[in-house]
Amino acid sequence: MEVYTGKQLADILQQEDADMNLRTVRYYTQIGMLPPLELVGNKRVYTGRHLEYLRAILTLSKSGESLADIQVKLEALSPEEIAGLGARLKFYQPQHILQHETLVINDDVMLTVSPQITPEQRSEMIEAVTRLLRGENKL
Repeated sequence: MEVYTGKQLADILQQEDADMNLRTVRYYTQIGMLPPLELVGNKRVYTGRHLEYLRAILTLSKSGESLADIQVKLEALSPEEIAGLGARLKFYQPQHILQHETLVINDDVMLTVSPQITPEQRSEMIEAVTRLLRGENKL
């Protein structure tokens, strides 16, 4: 089991999101958004599970969720779902967005696509999303 101090955890996360710091890690711990700390020897420590929770929190907050909504969602998810959600954090990182093309479908919808997608796939995707937004269910 990997164990971390709050500072180590904050340092790891700060590489993924500049807004993350030790104060934020402690705050999320204090308000109960994270599982209870593990006891190793006579010290309370963070684990990889806490790291997954923090990444999931960052992902959801970047998608516009409030902390209260995030807490409710996390309580309903399995550990595997939380880890999967946290893995999506990379999609919100500026370097990821800059490496991909952003397509504006309308005022409410934008798609970010990899440069590896073919022009045909790109066109089909735009058409499919446009049809869905118009209420057409056929793909």
